[in-house]
Amino acid sequence: MPKRSPEEAVTVKIITQFPDKLCQEAAVLYCEADWISGVEEGGFLQKALPGSCAVAGAFEGDKLIGIARALSDGVSDAYIQDVTVDKSYRGRGIGGKLVKLLASELADRGIDWIGLVGVPGTEKFYSSLGFVPQGGHTLWLKKDE
Repeated sequence: MPKRSPEEAVTVKIITQFPDKLCQEAAVLYCEADWISGVEEGGFLQKALPGSCAVAGAFEGDKLIGIARALSDGVSDAYIQDVTVDKSYRGRGIGGKLVKLLASELADRGIDWIGLVGVPGTEKFYSSLGFVPQGGHTLWLKKDE
């Protein structure tokens, strides 16, 4: 049997089932991305992932090594968020495959307006995937009182 390259060993697919193991692996990725400070804070993912319009995962075997999700009204607009890949797998095009798969899944559902917010330093990554910065727009977040 011929040896597979690291890229061939990774499978990217839409996730429709969210067992505890997958949510725990997602929490590890969220920790590594510094979105949560400890895996125990990842309990919200058991509701957030199935509550998302679409979730894409990258797997090596049955281990989750990358994730991205889309929030949407399910009809016209969607936002891609939480795109991350295990640090030891970065630089192999996996993040791009996750975003492309989500965009394709959304388009297949008739959702034709897809936005996202990228942190500073991700401009080249997202522009290479067909996203264009929207000058003159400001990100607004609700301030805790």
